[in-house]
Amino acid sequence: MGFEFLDFATADVAFRAYGKTLGELFASAGLALFEVMTDIRKVEPKVRKEIRLEAEDLEELMFLWLSELLFFVDTEGLLFSEFDVDVRKDGKWFLEAVCRGERIDPERHELRTAVKSPSFHGMKVEKNGEWRALVIVDV
Repeated sequence: MGFEFLDFATADVAFRAYGKTLGELFASAGLALFEVMTDIRKVEPKVRKEIRLEAEDLEELMFLWLSELLFFVDTEGLLFSEFDVDVRKDGKWFLEAVCRGERIDPERHELRTAVKSPSFHGMKVEKNGEWRALVIVDV
């Protein structure tokens, strides 16, 4: 499980997320998303939110996942640092997640770059030994 940032255009941030399972992959993508915005090591798991999503394919599910996480940033001022994610296929793809974090505290959380949205452009989710995703977010 993990992620790495890639060199990309100035108006976007690209990262590659990894995981042994799809759940780990989506958790890694969530961590990468919040690392763009802040130092996630300083985000404590005080607030718990549940997310349930469904999609036709894994790229759409990743897009919806990251969009939903940004919704909590925009509407409730939340940052997340822990994710328990389960992804399964039953006709469609389904995601169930528990996200833990806390409200933004400017005294403790260094706010880096604001993420506007994920992009379908260039998004790829694939299994090559382990699960990998290429994600680009608009900043």
